[in-house]
Amino acid sequence: MANAQRAGRLAQEIQKDVTDLILKRVNDPRVQDVTVTSVEVSGDLQIANIYYSILSDYASDRKKSQAGLEAASGLIRRELGARLTVYKIPELHFILDNSIQYGDHIEDLIRKLHQKD
Repeated sequence: MANAQRAGRLAQEIQKDVTDLILKRVNDPRVQDVTVTSVEVSGDLQIANIYYSILSDYASDRKKSQAGLEAASGLIRRELGARLTVYKIPELHFILDNSIQYGDHIEDLIRKLHQKD
C-alpha cells in the first residue's frame, strides 16, 4: 500500500497529463469540451478515478463524452505509461462530475429567494 502523499502526487501528475492529452492527442470531437476537474488514485495505485465536466447540460452530450473518453482511454493510458515513472499505470475510470451544475442550481435557488424579498 502506497502512502497518501505518493498517491496525491500521482493524482496531480495524472490530472495534468490527462488534461494535456485530451487537448493535444485525442482527436475525437466527442471529448473536445471535456475538462478534467480532479483525479483520485486508489491506495494501491491500481485505479485512477478521473472526474470530468462538460459545458453542455444535455444528457445526450454527456453520453457522447463518456463514450468518447472510454474509447480514448487506451490511448491515454499508453501515453501516461510513457510520461509517468511508476511500475504499473493505473486503470482509468472516467466519472462525470456534476458539482458545477449542482453549484449553479444552488445559486439559482438563492437568487430566487432574494428576488422574493
